[in-house]
Amino acid sequence: MHVLVVEDDEKGAAVLVDGLRRSGHEATGVSSGAEALEKHWDADLILLDLGIADIDGFEVCRRIRNARDAPIIAFTERGTEADRVLGLRAGADDCLDKPCGFWELMARIEAVTRRVRGRAGSDGSLVVRGPLRIDATTRRVRLGGASIEMTRKEFDLLYRLASEPGVVFSRRRLMAEIWGDPMTHTADTKVSRTIDTHVSVLRRKLGSNQWIRTVHGVGFCFTGN
Repeated sequence: MHVLVVEDDEKGAAVLVDGLRRSGHEATGVSSGAEALEKHWDADLILLDLGIADIDGFEVCRRIRNARDAPIIAFTERGTEADRVLGLRAGADDCLDKPCGFWELMARIEAVTRRVRGRAGSDGSLVVRGPLRIDATTRRVRLGGASIEMTRKEFDLLYRLASEPGVVFSRRRLMAEIWGDPMTHTADTKVSRTIDTHVSVLRRKLGSNQWIRTVHGVGFCFTGN
């Protein structure tokens, strides 16, 4: 798991990053809210000091939460109930007082990770692949925090592919599942034209051909960027 440590105390951040790495995690430290907002996309979990100086820590927490569902554990140095409540309301999954013992923190990371995985497993309406967020409940797609407008069929096609990354979907299967056409009377050329056109539009809207890979002679596969 890749953990992003947001802490402007360089010595404390270095100790925490080292401890996380010794425990088998990848860990990166940043010392500002601006860096956190830029680099959180690469992290599986964020450890956020709410007392960072350049941007209000609660605002950083809100922005990350609005952009994606990665677990966030926040820290408050003042140790007041009000700060902990504000941290949770800003979107943190847990909020701890500083200083916090390392092994307690590791236990909190495990607990938060279990809750988030359970939440994702019980509700398949949200698909998150790196910076790409696809919400079937609201039918919204966000990439890097920016909203992407899609037609109904574009959304359905992207959601279906992204729900099972690495799985190759034939054009016939996609036509049957997304368009409701069992292919009993539809010519292959029409299928290819319909699916290929929609995939081309999706690639353009996502800004890269790398999200959806063409498997020649078969169909398409969602691989991520």
